[in-house]
Amino acid sequence: MTDRKTGIPPDHKIIRELVDPSSSVLDLGCGTGELLSLLVKEKHVKAQGIEIDDKAIFECVAKGLSVFHDDIDTGLPEYGDKSFDFVILNQSLQQVKKIDVVLKEALRVGRKVIVGIPNFAYINARFQIFFKGRVPVTPSLPFEWYNTPNLHFLSLYDFIEYCRKQKIIIDNACFLDKKGQIRLLPNLFAQIGIFVLRENKTDKENESV
Repeated sequence: MTDRKTGIPPDHKIIRELVDPSSSVLDLGCGTGELLSLLVKEKHVKAQGIEIDDKAIFECVAKGLSVFHDDIDTGLPEYGDKSFDFVILNQSLQQVKKIDVVLKEALRVGRKVIVGIPNFAYINARFQIFFKGRVPVTPSLPFEWYNTPNLHFLSLYDFIEYCRKQKIIIDNACFLDKKGQIRLLPNLFAQIGIFVLRENKTDKENESV
């Protein structure tokens, strides 16, 4: 799902627009650093990444990025509250073991959290399951059942409902397929969802009373 003209994936384009210029960004599960590099180059952000894969970290370092080796499932104890303007979890949330821990820590550390997830309820995936009786392989879910890094299989509506139950505020949401944004029936026709989240301060204040 990369734009042939620019070479930039659609989800990276959307995230680039969501991030403020010269802001501080922490990318959790930053992979080989393509998104972080784009934000440094075009938005002049103060960038920091966390990644668990050694080979990916070497590629990040070769790009001039500051990336630490760590497992985000263990939390982010080294970072203070609201120490970043944006925390990004793009195509990594479905791969972590402890979603509750990771999201709670991301919301603590970041003023806003940008989450990008693949939609497991995408229409092509539904067709493959219904007509072929096979685990789906799509552009946003390119793995076979035996080599997928994904631990959680969720739809866009599943994530929205999760945020509602956890009282996490969704400030903005964009839904994408390979051609661009989807506005009609996104849970059926979108391959990827991008969500901008923030902490519910009212609930946090009530907990401290």
